[in-house]
Amino acid sequence: MAQDSNPLTAAGAGLKGFFDMQGEALREMMAGKGAESPIAPGIEPGDMAEWAATAAQLQQLWLDFATHQATATAEKAAKGTNMLDPAQWLVMSQAMLGQMPKGMFEASGKLVQDQMQLWSGVMQSFAAGATGGKAAEAPDPAALPKSDRRFADPAWREHPAFLLLHQTYLMLADYFRQAVKGMDGLDKTKRQQLEFAVSALAEAMSPDNFLALNPVVLKRTMETKGANLVRGMQHLVNDLKRGQLTHTDPNAFRLGENLAASPGKVVHETPLYQLIQYSPSTEEVLEVPLVIFPPWINRFYILDLTPKKSFIKWAVDQGISVFVVSWKSADETMGEIVWDDYIRAQMEAIDHVRSRLDVPAVHTIGYCVAGTTLAATLAVLHRRAEADKVKSATFFTAQVDFERAGDLKNFIDDGQMEMIGQLSPQGYLDGRYLAAAFNALRGRDLIWNYVVNNYLLGEDYPAFDLLHWNGDVTNLPSKWHNAYLRDLYRDNKLVVPDALEADGTPIDLTRVATPSFVQAGREDHIAPAESVWRITKHFTGPTQFLLAGSGHIAGVVNPPSAGKYQYWVGDSAAPSLKDFVAGATEHPGSWWPHWLEWLHKQSDARVPAAGKRVPGGKGDSVIEDAPGRYVKTR
Repeated sequence: MAQDSNPLTAAGAGLKGFFDMQGEALREMMAGKGAESPIAPGIEPGDMAEWAATAAQLQQLWLDFATHQATATAEKAAKGTNMLDPAQWLVMSQAMLGQMPKGMFEASGKLVQDQMQLWSGVMQSFAAGATGGKAAEAPDPAALPKSDRRFADPAWREHPAFLLLHQTYLMLADYFRQAVKGMDGLDKTKRQQLEFAVSALAEAMSPDNFLALNPVVLKRTMETKGANLVRGMQHLVNDLKRGQLTHTDPNAFRLGENLAASPGKVVHETPLYQLIQYSPSTEEVLEVPLVIFPPWINRFYILDLTPKKSFIKWAVDQGISVFVVSWKSADETMGEIVWDDYIRAQMEAIDHVRSRLDVPAVHTIGYCVAGTTLAATLAVLHRRAEADKVKSATFFTAQVDFERAGDLKNFIDDGQMEMIGQLSPQGYLDGRYLAAAFNALRGRDLIWNYVVNNYLLGEDYPAFDLLHWNGDVTNLPSKWHNAYLRDLYRDNKLVVPDALEADGTPIDLTRVATPSFVQAGREDHIAPAESVWRITKHFTGPTQFLLAGSGHIAGVVNPPSAGKYQYWVGDSAAPSLKDFVAGATEHPGSWWPHWLEWLHKQSDARVPAAGKRVPGGKGDSVIEDAPGRYVKTR
């Protein structure tokens, strides 16, 4: 491959440019060129020794990393394995940015120049010095034409250069977004891809992401004599070694101790999943047990975080016999796994729980992609006249109709699909790539915020259970993943009766008559509420729709004790989500009790919490304690 076409070379050039810019800024400060700046006063001669030590530490950290990478690359080459490291997540965004029409920005250069001159005059009116050589006071944020929380620190307004810089950036970012919306001759899909790419580029080029352009970072660097850069470099090196952006303190949480700690036992196991049964905390339990299918693109313990946030613990405390599937992270042994295998696994788990507790039916929950799969599972069971095995089905932010699936559709054009295929040479996709894609959907919050705080300011990582889970990635079987993107996201075949089949049975969602509860998140950027809503138009059974405040995670994980957010209920048969919202009633707090009330309406019979309702009791053979081995497999 020619050097200039190698994505690693391109990504490396971008990374080199980033460090060159930071190095030049540091060299200028160390040379005393900041003497005239109120942000970075000149370095005193007595401080030169500390600055020299800082520079030496930075250099050694980078040399150590370069040695590590060279060794790792040689080992990969010797084994014939994939040499594209997930640390180069910038490669993914380059494919999208490459779709932008050539000359898109140059075509309106004069207009941009004119607007920059206008803004320059506006900024000068705020930053002009007062008489007598005294600088004018920093303008009030409300007086500025544009505001953004990234530039909330007063340092962005205390000097005219930084004031002009960030206001001009905000103006240009807005202009380019509007330019895409106003372009002629683009179909809807291409326009959405361009809007996403331009937004990603604008966020990446924000001046707060660069040491030389960020007055807050410059102040911190001068105050600490560069110690923040040493800490930041160590954070960056660690992240590059692990091939993944760090969001939280990696040593703050331990599975089975302060995360995924609800007591229970693994009662069944296959090469694809473990089935966990949780120990009851009440004397009586609902006769119909609950089987939860979390998405296999994440670890199951999103529903069993710290005890105060755990949906599983809360459900157990409400007197429900709870079972949860813990999916195995894919490895080279799972290269032939396809969607049929996950549908068969769901049916098998349902049958195992029915047999274990000697009950005719179970309640089910499917979260995200596992909810999509649960819909297909129900369709298969209905086609086979076995629908009575499932008493009810609950869907957490799950899509079946992907026509309006949101920004994730920007990752499924032919170029992206080909690239994803190249990243899966051993039959599975490294979960770090998927994490990078999801982070890119909220780049400002999940990428650049951490570049500034942890790489430039050198701040320590917080201890945050939700972010810890977010970074605990899982690998995906490549055959399943490619078919899922192609058949569902791109071609939307699941809502076409009999266009797909599983385990030899055609799938027709219109046959699903199981009582269903459908939850969507109002600000969900992964499974947009409008997309989730459409499940109500394909099932034929009784369906209750609920719109929760917040997004894909916080909209689901919202315990009653937190007293946060709100939810809306209304006419689930409304012709559209807009009509539903117009007639819905808002309720404060968690929606979990509302769901529990609905569950009781499906069946309220109770039985003693005895026998195999208590996993691991007398005469009960179990495999191991919860949370089991699979959730710990990397």
